[in-house]
Amino acid sequence: MKTTTIALPQYSCTDNLAENLEKAEQMIETSVKNGANLIVLQELFHTTYFCREINQEYFQWAESIPGPVTDRFCKIAKRLKTVLLLPVFERKAAGIYYNTMVVIESDGSILGIYRKMHIPDDPGFHEKYYFTPGDLGFKVFQTSVGNIGTLICWDQWFPEAARLTAMKGADILVYPTAIGTLPEESEIEKTQFYDAWKTIQRSHAIANGCYVASVNRVGTEGGTRFWGHSFVCAPFGEMISEAGEEEGIIYAELNFESIEQHRQIWPFFRDRRVDEYKGINKRFDL
Repeated sequence: MKTTTIALPQYSCTDNLAENLEKAEQMIETSVKNGANLIVLQELFHTTYFCREINQEYFQWAESIPGPVTDRFCKIAKRLKTVLLLPVFERKAAGIYYNTMVVIESDGSILGIYRKMHIPDDPGFHEKYYFTPGDLGFKVFQTSVGNIGTLICWDQWFPEAARLTAMKGADILVYPTAIGTLPEESEIEKTQFYDAWKTIQRSHAIANGCYVASVNRVGTEGGTRFWGHSFVCAPFGEMISEAGEEEGIIYAELNFESIEQHRQIWPFFRDRRVDEYKGINKRFDL
């Protein structure tokens, strides 16, 4: 059966955007040398996670699509013949900015974009200041290496997002991420948060009978410690590959043709009571 080799590079970033771009390019080249034909980069891949604070100057980091960054990495994807998922800070118009993932085919063309649908606003995660909620809906892109469902970070906590994306035919749900612990959080809280983060995403794989890949950044930025632990799990939630807290690249072999057989054994889509789910479109039902 045909397989896809996915690579998840996790790394730290600084305020030097040129160095971040160079690091990302080098990790992409290493990934391809090691056999990857699908590479997913972390959320806001070439900047710091600037949403830690409210600072108008960070809007200068946003770019249009296409723009200099996407042009550069489209050329890289074409040269290396790899499918590349590129999460960027998108400037759509004055005052309208998105947290966006660009899907680049192995011929260097842009297949399309996904704009993050769920935007958090918490201490250390002030995304509502910077990002407009996504306006394109949930997306699946038919690439040369499989049908890729694109979601970003905070989306990973919402079963509805995973379900609707899987229902569009995703072979894999990908979650570029920037998550870690704040200085005031205890070691116990760190463990709880990390366990919950991994558990919810593995549950999406199980409930939807598809692969899940989550790539997170590492390093410390302004006191926030990003915990890394990028991972790939199979349709029953079993871990295929997982990183630690250091910079590096993990790989996994994905057999998308096995999904149909898996869903024959665990037919969750067949047994959904779609006639009884009308309340799901309410904020709360009392």
